[in-house]
Amino acid sequence: MIEAPQRSRKPGSNPPRSNRARKPGGDLSRALRVRYRVTPWWFRVFVIWGLSRIVTTMLIQLFASFQPANPWTVAHPDYFSFAQFWDSTWYNIVAIRGYPSTLPLDSAGHVQQNAWAFLPAYPALVRGIMVVTSLPWDLVSVVVSFAFSLGAALVFYRMMRLVVPAATALFSVVLFCVAPLSPILQVSYAESMFVFLLALALYLLMTRRYLWMLPIIAIAGFTRPSGLALALALGLHVAHRWFTRRRDPFPTRERVLSVVATAFSLAVGFAWPVIAWVATGTANAYTDTELAWRADYVGYQNLLPFAAWLQAGDFWARMWGIGPIVYVLIGLLVVAFAVLLFIPPVRRLGVDLRIWLAGYGIYLLAVFFPQSSTFRLLVPMFPLLGAAAQPKSIVYRVSLVVLMIAGQAGWLYICWWYDGYDWTPP
Repeated sequence: MIEAPQRSRKPGSNPPRSNRARKPGGDLSRALRVRYRVTPWWFRVFVIWGLSRIVTTMLIQLFASFQPANPWTVAHPDYFSFAQFWDSTWYNIVAIRGYPSTLPLDSAGHVQQNAWAFLPAYPALVRGIMVVTSLPWDLVSVVVSFAFSLGAALVFYRMMRLVVPAATALFSVVLFCVAPLSPILQVSYAESMFVFLLALALYLLMTRRYLWMLPIIAIAGFTRPSGLALALALGLHVAHRWFTRRRDPFPTRERVLSVVATAFSLAVGFAWPVIAWVATGTANAYTDTELAWRADYVGYQNLLPFAAWLQAGDFWARMWGIGPIVYVLIGLLVVAFAVLLFIPPVRRLGVDLRIWLAGYGIYLLAVFFPQSSTFRLLVPMFPLLGAAAQPKSIVYRVSLVVLMIAGQAGWLYICWWYDGYDWTPP
């Protein structure tokens, strides 16, 4: 057999590609990129969530180490005790003792703060696990909150993936996990459970699975007050789909199911006030209980939609001595929020998420009294993080993460850590 002649190479020419020396760093970088590409999305989210929880836990532990004796704990409490501050006590009362059949009244006959302001889904779940495992409230309640925060991060990624590229969706999860209010997701509050359910409901809305939304709406509506906000958002969603049906088909089955979901959410929104009425014999049991929390600011008043922000404006104007300018600031805030919904990064989130943001914003304006707890009440607007995540600048992204972690420390100091003055409850 005659061998094929080998091709000659000029002196000094490069050797074949397969024989070239490879840089160790290049091989490592290439291997890491390949491994990253084959890593499941849920594992990436899990790593982000885990790292963020380490950071937040360290911050909470730091504040606990400085915490003096207080109405809930001794000085320098451990993590699980420190996680029981503020409204955690009310959730514990609901889990252990349930709701009062008679409303507590002051000498003037006004309803005082009581457990009816706190919905039953979260404490009932924790109580059920306590019965099965014989573990204490402080441990189970915190573990449940941790678990739901992970579930919320996973669903949030899937929701964001419907409207933005994978890398942006993943950075949205980073912002979600390090947001200034993220400590609330790992204490004995219902927020993490509600955020998980809300994210799931929004994902189902975006994928037009209206029937599957019904049980989620029901549980969410008994976790945090949300039924009316969801009903408003669903109503706006149905109206939008009807008026755009020529370019986005709106089949009869989807029309029926979306209207059913809207009506069901409306019913859920009124269910808890009706239950409180039946259980106590007082028609305004729930609303009067909620109003007891703002009595320290504006006295005892009737619930009048959209009046709370004006009442708060009057209180803060007198407190700060700034006069009518506070009403101008409220007006500017409303206008700024409306404009925010139409800027390009928010528009890229899609109509459904913008409708939720608008609906929830209107709901807050209608019924909530603005004070330090308002920051916590803004947590359901977490889809906005998908807009904040869109710039690709490394400097921007690193700076934003650092600022948000600093915001966690600020919120813990102002709203959670107790210094003896009850002016800034979370």
